[in-house]
Amino acid sequence: MAKGIREYNNKLASLSNTLKMTKTMKMVSASKLRKAQNAQRSSQAYADRLNQIIARLAASVDAGAHPLMTPHERSDKALVLVYTSDKGLCGAFNNSMIRHVEQWLTMHRDDYSKIDLSFCGRRGFMHFVRRGLLNKNYEGVTASPSFADAAMIGDDLIEAYLSGRYDEIYLAYNVFHSPLSQEPTFRKILPIQPAEIAGASQLPTTTAALDYIFEPPQEELLKALIPRTVKFKIYYALLENAAGEHGARMTSMDNATTNCEKMIDHYTLMRNRARQAAITTELIEIISGAEAL
Repeated sequence: MAKGIREYNNKLASLSNTLKMTKTMKMVSASKLRKAQNAQRSSQAYADRLNQIIARLAASVDAGAHPLMTPHERSDKALVLVYTSDKGLCGAFNNSMIRHVEQWLTMHRDDYSKIDLSFCGRRGFMHFVRRGLLNKNYEGVTASPSFADAAMIGDDLIEAYLSGRYDEIYLAYNVFHSPLSQEPTFRKILPIQPAEIAGASQLPTTTAALDYIFEPPQEELLKALIPRTVKFKIYYALLENAAGEHGARMTSMDNATTNCEKMIDHYTLMRNRARQAAITTELIEIISGAEAL
């Protein structure tokens, strides 16, 4: 019985250490989530204004005014930039994204002669690396999103589209709704679709009928704004992914903390019962020995 008490004490000590770890990770994730949400809200205001400018500009030009707005003659080759996290312990955050990508690949297998994957986040890269779909892996860009990393990725994607290596380019990432809810989604970023931007900007329908005077000239505006729009979409997806990751990890660690506390209560009760049984057994032995004498 003493051996059982030692085993319970060892389990309780291990659970106490685990409880400290899960509580610490929960607090760290909560702090990082607040920072990610603040960055996301600030970027949303910038995204709205940028979409409004592009929507007004796109309403006054044709689709062939810029190479990134011009669809290729054939859409045979697609590239998907998949966002996951570098670390685990964040519940179903990565697994739901991976399943969503696999379903998308199955559904569109016949639509393209070639589909490649690029990755932001080690978890997605580790899952798909053996399937032969790898184009490029961007390491260390999801933990602390920066526009410099997004610009670097955007330059690669723009070059891949303009060179004709890919006809369509998508982003696959988790949209952050709350710490309990992250929604996997696909967004096409190349070629740019002016109608989609106009809808996202929520401009009045009369915008398309207005005739603008451009300063600087239209070509210079497009040359500056269109690539920046692509890069900012990549950056905003990084922010969404970071907020979703920290929210999912905070929720996961909160659940782990609750389960750990329940197990500590359970094993404490079992240890006390074992100790009581051991004491009762010793008393019976002492009384039996005294009666025998």
